[in-house]
Amino acid sequence: MIAPEFWSIPEGSLNVAPLTQKTATLKNRLLDITARFSDVRFATSLAAEDMVITDAISKSKANIQLFTLATGRLHQETVDMTKTTENHYGMSITKVYPEESDIQEFIDQFGMNGFYDGEVAKKACCGARKIKPLNAALLGADAWITGQRREQSTTRVELNFEELDDARSIAKFNPLFDWSEADLWAYIKEENVPIHPLHLKGYPSIGCEPCTRQVKKGEDIRAGRWWWLQSDSKECGLHLNK
Repeated sequence: MIAPEFWSIPEGSLNVAPLTQKTATLKNRLLDITARFSDVRFATSLAAEDMVITDAISKSKANIQLFTLATGRLHQETVDMTKTTENHYGMSITKVYPEESDIQEFIDQFGMNGFYDGEVAKKACCGARKIKPLNAALLGADAWITGQRREQSTTRVELNFEELDDARSIAKFNPLFDWSEADLWAYIKEENVPIHPLHLKGYPSIGCEPCTRQVKKGEDIRAGRWWWLQSDSKECGLHLNK
């Protein structure tokens, strides 16, 4: 049997001028956000998009607090990547954990791995491990930042730079909304940004360990997320504004 060929980091690169312009625009976007809002927070998953934003925050010295959702079901590589990033940039990333009572409630109703049973259980798990912790992490903030890009999936093609997060009544920004995958990896290469180890093992998109798998070459880059569900179920609910 022939072993499958998995996704790999794109080898192409941008010319210097376009990359320089995109880098400057990204830094200006971050500085503009912090000029307009007093308490800006960035939710990082430690994957490629978020590492680009982290690098730009560090180099622009934008006043933005970083946090990550420590769901309790992350790959060990992701847990380790948090410390790698902190050490590399000399910054602190707040770890936001779910409430034990919420996790126990999910387990009592669906079982430890009940999310495999369908969309309802999957949403309940993401609600306990990601959405409620995100709500807690954003208490008191007046703006937050994500690493979403239009190119990532069909559910994000109309993504804008600035949105109103109606669910939390704060501003939400997607500074990489118009970046391509080629832009992303050209920046990472040029700026020597630390790379999540799972990107080197065929994972273009990284979430919780039981809900993320490698993606075969030619598949959609989010095909490895909740692969047992329909293609329109590739969101956990973090980015639903209402």
